[in-house]
Amino acid sequence: MAFQEFSQVSARRRAERQEKLRKRLTIAAVVIVVLLIIIAAGVFAIVYISERSGSSKSSQQEVKPKKDKSQRADRIKMICNPTDYQSVCESSLKKVLKNNASSTNPKDALRASIVVTLDEVENVLNQTSKFRFENKEEQGAYEDCKLLLQDAKEELQDSISTVSDKDVEMLPSKADDLNNWLSAVISYQQTCIDGFPEGKSKTKMQKTLGNTKILTSNALAIVAEVSSILSTLQLSGGNKRRLLQATSTSTSSSTSTSTSLGEDGLPNWMSHEDRRMLKARSVNLKPNAVVAKDGSGDFKTISDALAKIPKKYTGRYVIYVKAGVYDETVIVTKDMVNVTMYGDGSMKSIVTGSKNFVDGIRTFQTATFAALGEGFTAMAMGFRNTAGPEKHQAVALRVQADRSVFINCRMEGYQDTLYVQTHRQFYRSCVIAGTIDFIFGDASAILQNCMIMVRKPLDNQQNTVTAQGRADKRETTALVIQNSRILPDDKLVPDRTKIKSYLGRPWKEYSRTIIMESTISDVIQPDGWLPWDGDFALNTLFYAEYNNRGPGAKLTARVKWPGFKVIKKDEADKFTVGTFLETNWIQASGAPFRQGLYN
Repeated sequence: MAFQEFSQVSARRRAERQEKLRKRLTIAAVVIVVLLIIIAAGVFAIVYISERSGSSKSSQQEVKPKKDKSQRADRIKMICNPTDYQSVCESSLKKVLKNNASSTNPKDALRASIVVTLDEVENVLNQTSKFRFENKEEQGAYEDCKLLLQDAKEELQDSISTVSDKDVEMLPSKADDLNNWLSAVISYQQTCIDGFPEGKSKTKMQKTLGNTKILTSNALAIVAEVSSILSTLQLSGGNKRRLLQATSTSTSSSTSTSTSLGEDGLPNWMSHEDRRMLKARSVNLKPNAVVAKDGSGDFKTISDALAKIPKKYTGRYVIYVKAGVYDETVIVTKDMVNVTMYGDGSMKSIVTGSKNFVDGIRTFQTATFAALGEGFTAMAMGFRNTAGPEKHQAVALRVQADRSVFINCRMEGYQDTLYVQTHRQFYRSCVIAGTIDFIFGDASAILQNCMIMVRKPLDNQQNTVTAQGRADKRETTALVIQNSRILPDDKLVPDRTKIKSYLGRPWKEYSRTIIMESTISDVIQPDGWLPWDGDFALNTLFYAEYNNRGPGAKLTARVKWPGFKVIKKDEADKFTVGTFLETNWIQASGAPFRQGLYN
């Protein structure tokens, strides 16, 4: 017995020694990594300092061309090291910087990487203008491509202007904008390709855009690297978003499934604080234009009101849409910036349409309402596509607008209801209803305190709530659903165990969706997520769940894909409003929001 006890003690001591050794090795590894980062930062610091002082020294000593050429090549190689396509990065930067003997500092390299991307987009537009298409469907897809690539050009030009700012110390604080624009450029390219039917034209367009995607990916990698280097050198406060000191007013949403309206015309499921904030905001708004179907306003259609916005209007332009069903296709164009549109309630002021894929309209063009202008805000509005499940893709709302906010809105459709296409978007206390992939796109979007209603599809169909479209791992986009409810609508309730419904499926290779602190009903299957096609994207996607509740939130039978994660609090915090999105524009909209986690 004594010998046995001694053996146990010896074994315990050996285990303790092994544990100490592991800890020491871990600490050593961390120290080595930190030292490498410091060394890298030091090298760039030397480059940066020497080049800032280079102009004053150039008059005192002769430049040696061969040495400069070798140094420039080494610096370019170092800058391109974090990219996925290093050889393309090096050759493209050398081409742009060949006439600049002394300037290969990080900022110039970043600018050059965006310049070559812009040049390639223009090259693609020139090449494709000579393409010949076999039918109207392909020609229509190409017309969409021209619009999308023009958008890509504009955002690359914005990126170049930002990087060209002489104040290099401010560059890390602009990293969010650069990541946002460059991620959108990748999305535009992918949307262009997706618009073509399967065949030679699609393959040809995909091949033509191949180098553009590579160059954009490289630029995203260099943004991250340069921002990290400059932040390490403490040239600025870093590239972390400036967070508000206090959380904006918000409360947990009710678990009620009722969608009826209260006496104030707002849905009963809205929290008291949300109702108070929304009513106060609506009262304070002074409309520049009033739309009323009955003729009691300035315009009878929303499109007419938008068309009359002054071209050089500064400030926020407010449009009040009185109760009524407006059967029209509405586009808030890119030059219509800072537009606020509010109605009498999401089930009272409704924009409706029925464009759909089956009738020969490309998904991109089926939207009843499209918001493209930066800073767009909608409150107490309804957006519908009534094409029905048999018409397949039929978008109710497409949002491309950067820094867009939707408060107490309702999006109703079946397949592809809400297209969160690109840029930064925030949804608060909204209802989104649909069947297949009914929240999809490649934006940086957070849905907070929303009701997500799964509807009854066709008999041979199954439901998927999300289909996030991140096509490159460098993109900073994701779809986040926080403190919301995922429920079946009344017609699906009796058949919710027969018709399978899932949280989402990977539309693109690096699809990223996070569902946290939400109520998931038993409408969702125990395995939770659905493959797109075989094992496509299962290793590269990022699907995460955190602290959800309800019978559909049980994790015991969830998929075992490499890309699926049950994350912890520190990881979930990265996808909250205060960290994942800037908060100043959300606060300015008047939307109540939760900056961090609820628990």
